[in-house]
Amino acid sequence: MRMSDTGGLGPLPAFLRGGREGVVPIVAPTGDKMWLVCDYALGRLVLIDKRFSRAEAVADHAPKFNDAQPVRDSMMSMDGTDHTRLRRIVTGAFTTGRVAAMAPYVERLTDEHLDRLAAAGPGSDLVEGLATPLPLQVLCSLLGVPPEDSPRFRNWVEVLFDISASSPQEKSRRRLELVDYMSDLIGHKRQRQDDDLLGDLIRAHDRGDLSMGELLTMGLTLLMAGYETTVGQISLSVLALLSDPVAYGQLRERPDTVPAAVEELLRLTPATPMSFTRVALEDVVLGDTTVRMGEAVVVSLLHGNRDGAAFADPELLAPEGHDAVHLTFGHGVHRCLGAPLARLQVRTVLERLMSRFPTMRPAEGDDAIVWKDGLATRGLSRLRVEW
Repeated sequence: MRMSDTGGLGPLPAFLRGGREGVVPIVAPTGDKMWLVCDYALGRLVLIDKRFSRAEAVADHAPKFNDAQPVRDSMMSMDGTDHTRLRRIVTGAFTTGRVAAMAPYVERLTDEHLDRLAAAGPGSDLVEGLATPLPLQVLCSLLGVPPEDSPRFRNWVEVLFDISASSPQEKSRRRLELVDYMSDLIGHKRQRQDDDLLGDLIRAHDRGDLSMGELLTMGLTLLMAGYETTVGQISLSVLALLSDPVAYGQLRERPDTVPAAVEELLRLTPATPMSFTRVALEDVVLGDTTVRMGEAVVVSLLHGNRDGAAFADPELLAPEGHDAVHLTFGHGVHRCLGAPLARLQVRTVLERLMSRFPTMRPAEGDDAIVWKDGLATRGLSRLRVEW
C-alpha cells in the first residue's frame, strides 16, 4: 500500500510539503529563522548530539517555532543530568512489562467504545467515539486522574495545543487553570497515598528527588504529551488502512503482521511531524550546511521517515517492516517515554476494528473526513465510518 493512495497527509505548512532533502532554511510561524533537517541520518545525529541543546531552545532569546512549547522545568526542555534525573523517576511506569499489564484494560475500553459505535450505526464518528476518549481514559487511569475530571482536562489541552485559533492570553489562562487543578489533585492524593503514577511522583517529591514545580510540571507533561499525539496517531492509522480495502483485508487475514504494520503506520503518517527545536551550542557542520552557534534546528520526522537512503521504497507500507527504525518517537535520551503505551493503543484499536468490522470504510460525503488544522500535532477532527 502506498501512502499517496490513502487518505494522504492532510494539511501541512509549506515547508513540510514535497520531497525536501538535506538541511534547508525555513521561516517558522513565529517569523524566526531556523534550519529544517530532512535527512534521516542527519536527523538522528541532531537528536543525540550534545552540541544541540533543548534547554537553550526554551531560553527567552532563542528562536521559537510556535507557542506550543514545553516549559523550562519540563524534562523535555532539559539537557544532561537534570534531564536524566527526571526521566529516571518515571521510566519504570512505561517499561514493556508495565505497559503489557495494561493491555486487558485497554482492550476492555476499546471494546466498550466499539460497542457504542455499533449501536450508533453506520455514519458514526470514529474520532469522537474512539480515538479521542480512549487515550484520555488510559492516561487518566495511569496517573490517577479521576474519570469525572477528564472532560475539563480535554478542553484545556486542546486549547494549549492549538497554535492558531487560541490567543497567547487564552493559553496562559488555561495553563494557570491546569496548574491550579494539578496542585489541588496532588494535595488530595498526598492524603490518600494513592498507588498510581502521580502517587509515585508525590513520594519522589517527599524524598527530595523532585521540587514542587517539577512535580507539577511532570504530572501535566505526562498527561498532555501522551494525549493529543495518541488521539492523532489512532485516527491517522485507521484512516490510512480504511482508505485501502485490500490492505485492510490482508491485515485481517494475517493478524500476526499487525505489530509490523503499526510501525509502518507510525513511520508513514506520524502524528508528530517535527521534533522540538534545538539550539547549537557551537558551530556544527550538518552535511553541506554549517549551523552557527545560537541558531535553531528542527528535525522533520516526516521527511526522515521517508528517506530513501534509510528505507527501501519509502512510500510503501511494507508488512514485513524495515531494518531502520523510524523517527516518530524521536531518538536518543529524549526518545518518547510513552512509545510502548502508544503502540499498545494503536495496535489494540486496529486488531479490534478488523475483528468487529471487517467491511469498515470511510463514509461517503465531503464532510466525512475533516482534518485538524492549526495544531502542533497532526490528526483528524472527524472520521465518519460505514460498514
